Amino acid sequence: MTSKLVLAAVAAVAASSTAAHARPRPDGHLGGEAFEANKTFGLGLEVGAPLGINGKWFFAPDRALDFGIGDDYTYGNRSGLHVYGDLLFHPTALVKTDAFELPFYVGVGGRLWSFNDTGRAAPNDATAFGFRVPLGVSLDFNNIPLDVFGQVVPTLDFFTGNAAHSVFVDVDVSAGVRYWFN
Repeated sequence: MTSKLVLAAVAAVAASSTAAHARPRPDGHLGGEAFEANKTFGLGLEVGAPLGINGKWFFAPDRALDFGIGDDYTYGNRSGLHVYGDLLFHPTALVKTDAFELPFYVGVGGRLWSFNDTGRAAPNDATAFGFRVPLGVSLDFNNIPLDVFGQVVPTLDFFTGNAAHSVFVDVDVSAGVRYWFN
C-alpha cells in the first residue's frame, strides 16, 4: 500500500509540472575535476533502505541538501516511518562525457526511524535517532532532467522505547531515480 501511494504521488507531481531542461556542460573527459551541478531541484523514488520519496536541492554548484521519507523494512519484521536529511558535498566527477557526469558525493545528516516489530512475542515498538554519513555516486544526465543514484549510508542510531539495544551501528544501502524540475 505504501509503495503504491508513493508512486501515485510522484506521478501526480511529474504530470502536473512543465518539462525541465538541463543546462549543457563542457566537453567530456575522465574525472578528477570538480563537479558542478546543472540542475537545482529534483524529486523521485528511492528503493532499499528506505523505500519512499527522495528529493535533492543544489544550493551551490557542488553542495546539496538531500532528503527522504519512506518505509524502512530492512530489519526482518520491523517496519516503520523513516525520515532523513543530509548535507551532501560533491568534490569530484569520476567521469565526464557529453551525455552524463558521474559525481562522487559524501555527506553528513540525520534520521528519525519509528518502527513496529511484529516478529516478537512481546511488542517491540521503538524510535531511533541516527547520525548518517552517505557515500554515493550519481549518474547525472546532461541533456535530460533525470539522474540515477546509488549510495551506502553508515548510521549510528540511538534508540528509545522497547528496542533490544540503545545504540546500534547500521549500514543502509539504497538506489533511486529523480526527475529535475529546474
